[in-house]
Amino acid sequence: MRCPFCGSDDTRVIDSRLGEDGASVRRRRQCQDCSERFTTFERAELAMPWVIKNDGTREAFDEGKLRRGMLRALEKRPITAEVVEQAVARILRRSAFGGDREISSKTVGEWIMNELKEIDHVAYVRFASVYRRFQDLDAFSEEVNRLRGSQNAEAATQLSFLDNGRRRKR
Repeated sequence: MRCPFCGSDDTRVIDSRLGEDGASVRRRRQCQDCSERFTTFERAELAMPWVIKNDGTREAFDEGKLRRGMLRALEKRPITAEVVEQAVARILRRSAFGGDREISSKTVGEWIMNELKEIDHVAYVRFASVYRRFQDLDAFSEEVNRLRGSQNAEAATQLSFLDNGRRRKR
C-alpha cells in the first residue's frame, strides 16, 4: 500500500480490526519513510450481476442507486443508518450469491420492498407507490389493505386501537 502523504511503497500494518459485521477489515498503517499513519479498508469484491431494466436495456448493478432509493423512502423516518446498511448488505449478498449473471430490475425492486416492509411500513408504502406506479387512490388503498392483512396479531391489535380512537373523535 502506497503512503498517501509521501508516496512511499514501504508501509506496514500496525493494527487490524473487523468492520461492518465482518464484511470488511479496517487496517491502521504506518509509513516506514515519513512515519505518518493512515487507515485503509479491505473488502471482498463481489461479481455483481447485470440488471435488466423494463425497457430491455442492461446496466451494471449500482449499490449507490439501491441505497438512494431506500433512503428516499425512509426520509424523515426514525430508522438508523445501521439498519439501512444491513438491509442494503442483505440485498447485495442476495444478488451476488444468487448465481445469476443477470437479474431483472423488477426482482431488485421486490427485494427492496420486502426489506422496507420489515423495516418501516410507511417507507414501504412510499416506495411501493413509486415502484408500482399507483394510478389512483384505489390502487394505493389496496396496497395499504394488503399490508394491514399481512401484519402480525400485535400490529393488528394496535391498528384496532387507532381505529377505535378515530371513531371516538368523530
